[in-house]
Parts: sequence; C-alpha cells; structure tokens
Amino acid sequence: MMAGPGADIHAGGGPARHIPVLLDEVVAALAPGEGQTLVDGTFGAGGYTRALLAAGAQVVAIDRDPNAIAGGAELVEASGGRLKLIHGAFADLDTLAGNDLDGVVLDIGVSSMQIDEAERGFSFRADGPLDMRMSGRGLSAADVVNTFKAGDIARILGIYGEERQAGRIARMIERKREERPFTRTEQLAHAIEAVLGRNPKEKIDPATRTFQALRIYVNDELGQLVLGLQAAERALKPGGRLAVVTFHSLEDRIVKRFFAARSGKASGSRHQPAVTAEAARFEAISKAVEASAEEIARNPRSRSAKLRWAVRTDASAAANREELEAVRIAGLPVASEAEGA
Repeated sequence: MMAGPGADIHAGGGPARHIPVLLDEVVAALAPGEGQTLVDGTFGAGGYTRALLAAGAQVVAIDRDPNAIAGGAELVEASGGRLKLIHGAFADLDTLAGNDLDGVVLDIGVSSMQIDEAERGFSFRADGPLDMRMSGRGLSAADVVNTFKAGDIARILGIYGEERQAGRIARMIERKREERPFTRTEQLAHAIEAVLGRNPKEKIDPATRTFQALRIYVNDELGQLVLGLQAAERALKPGGRLAVVTFHSLEDRIVKRFFAARSGKASGSRHQPAVTAEAARFEAISKAVEASAEEIARNPRSRSAKLRWAVRTDASAAANREELEAVRIAGLPVASEAEGA
C-alpha cells in the first residue's frame, strides 16, 4: 500500500504495514481473469499483484525501489511463470510491459515500507539520513536543502507541500545550513518546529508539509504520475482498464483532470490551465471511490485514499506535453534525473 501526507507520512509500522488500500474496489474495477495481462505499476509489498494473480491473470509488476524488487523474488517463484517483476519506473510501463494490456493499476506515493525504514529518510519520527530517494539515484533531499537557492526551496515547499510558511522555512534553511549542513531528518524537523512553533489546533507535525514537498520533488512524483497515465493510455487495449489510487489532492487533481480530458470533457481550475476537449480515449466509469469506515478502522492509512478508474476506447493515444509541464516547477532540474551532490 501507499501512504499520503498529513499524519500518514510519519505513521509507525504495525499490522497495517502491508495492507493494500481499496483492494476489493481495485480488483472490481480491473475485473481480472484468466488469459489477461495486467500491470501493477507500483509493486511495493505485492498486495495488488497477489490479488490479480489469485484471479488467474498474468501480471507484470514494476517498482523503481530495488528493495521492493528483491522482496518480491519468492512471489515470482511461486507464481508459476505468471508474474514478471521489473525494476523500473511506471512512467515507462508501455516500454517495460508492452502493449495490448488488459489493465493497469497505479498506487501513487511513498510505500509504507519506505516510511517505516528510518534509513530511507522519508520520516521525521525516526531519525535517519535526509535522503527520500525511492530509486537511490538523483538528488537527495539533503542535496536540495543544502544547495538550492532559498527562493527555489520556497517554491518547492509552497507548490508541492502547499506550505503557507514556505518563505520563512526556506530562509531559515538558508541561514542554518551555513552553520551546519542538513544531513538528518530530525535535524530538519526540529529546525522547522523551532521557526514555526507547534499549533495545538494542528493535528499534523509542523514539518509534515515540508517533508511531503521534498519527497514529491526528489522523486518527481507528479511528473511520474503524468507520464504513467500517458504510458497506460498507450499500452492499454480497447476495453482495457486503468485504476489509480491517490492519497492527496495534488495527485487526485491530476488523475481527475486526465480522465476528464481523455473522456472528451474540458476541465480547468485556477491552479492549472484548461484542457481542450478531444476525442474520447477513456470512458470514465467512476467518480472517486473512498475507503469505507470499516477499512479505515482496520487500516488508518487508507483514510485519505481515492480510487478513480476508466475503460480505454479504441481512439489513438494523445500526445500532450503540456500535462507534464504543468506539474513540474519551471527552472528547476528533474531531481530524479540529476547528479547527486
């Protein structure tokens, strides 16, 4: 399963650690069966993949975290040849898995396993290196906070973390890194709390939005989501199904707008430019599906999850570069593709 922002970003381990979110709803949306080939673009601990295999489908599972790939070796062996596990990004799923797919599922965000491993640097509840890279390549969070201009750090925090105090935090980082570079998660979290204080009315830690923003930027999560949606559009056969689980408004807005545009409906907002209506490439079947009260009780990390899904038509795939440009911050490098400091 994946986890979103807010309280979820620093949740501990426990029994919810390997529970895939909205599993029954995802399986129902994909309707897997024997003879079908589906892609699990975010393998993680293999929750969705196991359910698809149990339904008789062939599965190509992708993950850019080498630890997830290593952890799935036993499942590959037990699958009787029906599971292919690939180290890579779901943004390249059409290249990695081929075309004429019957279904694709994408579970967006950082995995519970990554959060719970302090040495990955995603959480500030357990001290670890300020890293946050899912793939282990590219710029780390430490590279960003120690080398980027304060104005660029503020843009990252404001856009990807929706942090209202982005400027104050960025200026604090610029001052303090001259005395001592930021290398640990607790070091950054304590510095943020010192400058912002802790509002007793706020349920989340004052560092939460900063950590979310750095994680999204370092891993190009929104760019990867756009590329993954476009890759799925190219790879799915007519009648193939695309199911996407998101965990916060930035992700859900992208998916909602993508399905609206691809179903022939124009959509716009004050945050992003309007999309011109084109031929329908998907038939949008569902509005957002959320976790039930029962699931939230079993797995608190599901409380912010939303599932949207749609069915591919026979119209040719679109080519829309503007969708990618709209979710990346102009003038900044793609961190996952850059050389680390």
